Amino acid sequence: MRSPFSLKQEFLKKWILGLRRCRSSKKNMSIFERKKVIKLSADVAMASARKGTTCWSRALIADAVKEGNADKHLAEKILGPASERQPTEKVPVGAMAYNKRIRSKKILKRSSVIRRTIKCAPQAARPSSIVKTLVGKRRQILRSLIPGGEFMNGVSLIEETLDYIISLRAQVDVMRSLASISKLVNLN
Repeated sequence: MRSPFSLKQEFLKKWILGLRRCRSSKKNMSIFERKKVIKLSADVAMASARKGTTCWSRALIADAVKEGNADKHLAEKILGPASERQPTEKVPVGAMAYNKRIRSKKILKRSSVIRRTIKCAPQAARPSSIVKTLVGKRRQILRSLIPGGEFMNGVSLIEETLDYIISLRAQVDVMRSLASISKLVNLN
């Protein structure tokens, strides 16, 4: 894993480059348009700083440049031409097939458990089933928060979540530093 300092440097470099590309295209932006550009450029810059090595970064970039997205043109400006972009690492096909196999086994297992519970309804809920339900609900919430999390199994979801949190923390630190520097410049 990269050091947080190098991640912050890479993010700042890509974020400023993205903001410059957007600013050069349109001089007079509304507040809403500026907010949108800043958020999109920050997300894309953080994802491209990770060079597509994580699922969440690939999901963010793919979502930003997908067809039908209103921000596609803006995201392509931030990322630059396709020839300048870093190639993203592809997930091996065998790994995808393995994940699909696991997912289909889980679906079969769930359906058989549901049939069993319907046939013989328990008198009182077991503590282990309550815990499993709570963990399942929390896992679903976590999957909805992490870009690309819908397609991850439990272990990779935790790993990607930790990496995403580290990246978001670096992003916040850089933005705070810029805000404090701009305050100092404005005071002088």
